[in-house]
Amino acid sequence: MIAPTGILLPESLLYTDWFGVLATFVAINTVIYVVLGVIKMTPKIRWGRRTGANRRSQTRSIHPDAAP
Repeated sequence: MIAPTGILLPESLLYTDWFGVLATFVAINTVIYVVLGVIKMTPKIRWGRRTGANRRSQTRSIHPDAAP
């Protein structure tokens, strides 16, 4: 019994210009997706002080006299 192994391309095809362009595109695309995935997994960096929407007008603590 012969198992299907897919299409085997000749070695000379690997040295053509268009295959080099395609391999470069795939490599750059992979690097971009890896960087985007790492950025998505890391927590947000918050710069500066807490102002505006991040600040509560009233404390929600069980100790009402505590600083918010």
